[in-house]
Amino acid sequence: MPPHSDAHAGTRIAHSRKARRLTQRELAELAHVSYSTLTKVEQGILPASPSVIGALARALSVPVTELTGQPYLDELRKDQLDRFIQPIRTTLDVYDLGPDPDAVPRSAGEVERDAERLCALVRAGDIKRVAADLPGLMAEATTAAHLDPTDRNWRTLASCYRTAYDVTTKLGFQDLATIALDRMDWAARRASDPLLGGMRQYMRALAYFRASEYGTGQRLISLGLAALEQAEAGRVRDVVTGQLHLGAAVLAGRDKDLDRAEGHLGEARRLADRTGPAEKVHWLSFGPTNVAVHRVSVLTELDRYPEAVRVAQDTRIPDDWPPSRSAHHHAELARAELWTGRVDAAFKNLQQARRLAPQQTRYHPIVRETYAGIESAKRRMPEELHHFGSWLGL
Repeated sequence: MPPHSDAHAGTRIAHSRKARRLTQRELAELAHVSYSTLTKVEQGILPASPSVIGALARALSVPVTELTGQPYLDELRKDQLDRFIQPIRTTLDVYDLGPDPDAVPRSAGEVERDAERLCALVRAGDIKRVAADLPGLMAEATTAAHLDPTDRNWRTLASCYRTAYDVTTKLGFQDLATIALDRMDWAARRASDPLLGGMRQYMRALAYFRASEYGTGQRLISLGLAALEQAEAGRVRDVVTGQLHLGAAVLAGRDKDLDRAEGHLGEARRLADRTGPAEKVHWLSFGPTNVAVHRVSVLTELDRYPEAVRVAQDTRIPDDWPPSRSAHHHAELARAELWTGRVDAAFKNLQQARRLAPQQTRYHPIVRETYAGIESAKRRMPEELHHFGSWLGL
C-alpha cells in the first residue's frame, strides 16, 4: 500500500477517539459501527462514508466538520478564497442596521438581475466570482430593502442570503451557512413569500443532513411542505415541492429507510413529469434528470452501490445541465464505483467532477474521502492520480 497523507477522516476520527479516551471497540459499540469498519477507516484502508462519519460524530459528540476537516483553510488560502469570508460574515451581521448612509442602490430591477446572475454563477460552479461579488450586492440589496420595503426588494435580499448559504456551504463554513439561512428567513417573512419559506426549510434540512441529524431534517421538510400549501398552485410550487421531496428521499436513504425514500422519490417523479425540465425555476435544477440523479444518491446512501452504478449508467445527463449539479453527481458516483471495486472508473468520475466544477470539487469532503480510498486501493500510484491528490492538497 502506498504511503499517503494523514489528512483523511480516519486520522481525525482516531484523534477524537483518543481525546475521549475510548478504545476502537468502545467507539464502534457507541456508534453502532462495525469494529472492522472503524479500524479500516482509521488506518485509511477504507474510505469513511458520510453515514459512518455521522454516526461516529454523534458518538464522539463533535461536529461532523471536525472529522471531515472542513473548512480546508490551506487550499482556501492558495485559491485566495479565504479573503472573501470575512466580508460575507460582516455583511450578514449588519442586516438590521437599516440603510447604509453611504450607499445609493441601483434600481430594483438592476439589483434583482444581479442577484439572479449570482445564482446562475453558483450553478456554473464559479464560486470565487460569486464570493467576490456577494458582499457588495448583499449590502446594496439590504439598503434597498430598508429604503423601499417592497415585497420585490425583500425577495431580492432573500435571494442574496440564499446565495450566501450556497457559497459558505460549498466552502465548508457551516456556521456562516446557518446564519445565512436565518437571514433568508428574516427577509422571506417580510416578502410574505411562502415559496421562499419552503425553500429555506429545505436548505435547513440539508444542513441537518450534513450534520447527520436525519430526524430533524425530516421534520424541517414537513414544515417546508406545509409552508408551500399557502403558495399559489402552479408549476413553480410544484418545482419547489418536488425538490423538498428529493431532499426528504436522500435524508431517508442516509437513515437507511428504503420505503420512505422510495415514497418521496415517487412523489418527486410524479411532479417532475408534470413540470418537465425546470432547472432555472429558483435555480433548483428540478426535473426528470434531477429525480434520476437523486435515485443514484439514495441508493448510494442505502449502501446499494452496485445498483447505484447500474442506475447511473442508464441515466443520461443533458449537456446543458448545471455544471455544479453534474459535478456533485459524478462525485457521488465515484464513491459508488469505489465501493464496487471499480477503482479506475471511480477516479475517472472524480476527474470529470473536476472538469465540470473544479472549485466545488476541490472542497467537497466526499471527493477527498473517495480519493483517499482510491489511493489506498492502488498498489502503484499513476502520475495523474498523484497530481489529483496534490491539487486537493492531500
